[in-house]
This record gives sequence, structure tokens and C-alpha cells, in this order.
Amino acid sequence: MATAQLTASSFSTVNLPSFEGLRPSMVQCSVARHVRIGGLTQKSFRGLVVKAATVVAPKYTSIKPLGDRVLVRIKDTEEKTDGGILLPTTAQTKPQGGEVVAIGEGKTVGKSKVDIAVKTGAQVVYSKYAGTEVEFNGSKHLILKDDDIVGILETDDIKDLQPLNDRVLIKVAEAEEKTAGGLLLTEATKEKPSIGTVIAAGPGPLDEEGNRKPLSVSPGNTVLYSKYAGNDFKGKDGSDYITLRVSDVMAVLS
Repeated sequence: MATAQLTASSFSTVNLPSFEGLRPSMVQCSVARHVRIGGLTQKSFRGLVVKAATVVAPKYTSIKPLGDRVLVRIKDTEEKTDGGILLPTTAQTKPQGGEVVAIGEGKTVGKSKVDIAVKTGAQVVYSKYAGTEVEFNGSKHLILKDDDIVGILETDDIKDLQPLNDRVLIKVAEAEEKTAGGLLLTEATKEKPSIGTVIAAGPGPLDEEGNRKPLSVSPGNTVLYSKYAGNDFKGKDGSDYITLRVSDVMAVLS
């Protein structure tokens, strides 16, 4: 979430525009000098911090996404570790999943009408930096493109993810414990592998006529993929997983 900070010794707030629906909690300030507002003596503000969040005013009771956009209610951030240790805000992992609460009417590709790939109520995983965050009905939501949804996850284990469109789910190979000469590697010197096994694959991308094209890889393939592509996840079994587009897969190994 973007944050803008304005600092000044003093300023007049007479000509400041009003912001309908902006919550008082969204503005943080510390008191400094005096200014005059509408004939009343008020205090000026030093270090005024305004968070540039989109807050939907209470008078609006629904949000209807347009086109191929989807409205997702973001799941709560984990505030504790599995062992019950409280995490500070800076250490809490930003969630990459939530529940679909509204969908658009879809899009037209060529002469074909393509519906949204997910339904309301579905639990989904989305790309880490996708969409626009809005606060609505007291909860955080995200409006994003249908194509920014990585897959459907109806359980709490990433290995059960059903990828969408041209994405694949890969179980990352374990890092080498030793060098070729037999020396043990420390955690800091172990190189992140770019090899893994495809666990699940999406239905394929759309062509210009709106038809699905088959992917060039399938579950069971061992593949080499781009080192910095995709979204990383930790499975319940302790294994590392990654979701990425099939275009980031460089080769099939055998």
C-alpha cells in the first residue's frame, strides 16, 4: 500500500478538498503549531501521513467488477507461527489468497465469448503484486484481472492447487547438499535449484479465436525453469513449490 508523507512547519486547511468516505483512521498526524480554520483556532500538523488506500464509502453496498475482473476478499494475515509465536507486523507474510465474492461478465476473444474461469465462493491464489486493494464492508478486498489468478485452492495445502490458464505447479527439486568434490554445503551456499517436477497444469492459454491451446508440458515432467519466475510457496510436507507460466519453462529433462 502506497504511503505519501507531507511535512511542513504550518499550512492552512481552509481550501483543502473533502474526501467522502475517507476514514479518520487513515490519517495519522502529530500536533505542531496553530492555524485558523473557519474562524476557529486549530492546531497545525507536522508530519501528516496519508495512506493512499481506496476506501469505499459506507453508502455503497456492493461492488460489481467489469469485464474479466474479479473481486476477491483477502484472507487474514498470519499473526502467529505454527509454534504459536506472535509475529510483528513487519514479519507477517502478505497473503496471496482469498475468496472470490464477485465476478465480471467475461471478455470476448475473436468471435468467442470467454467466461471468467472461477466462480463466486471459490478459494483462489493470485499473483503477488496483482490488482488494486480496496477496503469494503470492513474487509480488505482485491480487484484483479481473471488472468492474474494463479489457481483454485480448496484446501490449505499448496500441492492441491489447480492451476488456471497457462500456469503450472512445480515441486522444486531439493538443493544439493554437497559439491561435486564431496564438500558439505551450508544453507547460505546452497544454490536455489531451477529444476522440479510438474505436479499439475492448467487447461492452456487462449488462441486468437478463444480456443484453448494445449500446454507443452504435463504432470510428471521434470523441467528446467527460469530462476526468478513465478510465485514460491512452502507445502505442508515442508517441500518447496512454485507456480509459473509455461513460457517460463525452458526445457523438459529426461
